[in-house]
Amino acid sequence: MAKKREGQKGRYAYQGIERIMHEKARLSILTSLLTRPSGLRFSDLKQLCSLTDGNLSRHINVLEEEGLIEVEKSFNGKRPQTQCCLTETGRERFLAYLQELERVVRDAAVASKTHAPRKTKLATAT
Repeated sequence: MAKKREGQKGRYAYQGIERIMHEKARLSILTSLLTRPSGLRFSDLKQLCSLTDGNLSRHINVLEEEGLIEVEKSFNGKRPQTQCCLTETGRERFLAYLQELERVVRDAAVASKTHAPRKTKLATAT
């Protein structure tokens, strides 16, 4: 069965790896929000993901435009508060993305155990 799967067209295409999520900062944001179903404040996300205000703001906008997160802006006294949380669609898509990522890791782990590295000669300058 393994031989048959290896020969399938697109076997290693990993169509479930969504570009919108497959970026380090967005992956950090989505993972942080997945661990906190009630959401996180902007300042907490900034700290958890080690991002600057501008960088976090840009990634939040992209994720919100894609419908993966919801952003609620309010005030605490005179201080603005931004709260972010995963949408239901965002949660479903992110979990599907993680399943596909797990498939990548499994494929790589199997390959690393069954295929020895190929020995090559490096070209030397003379």
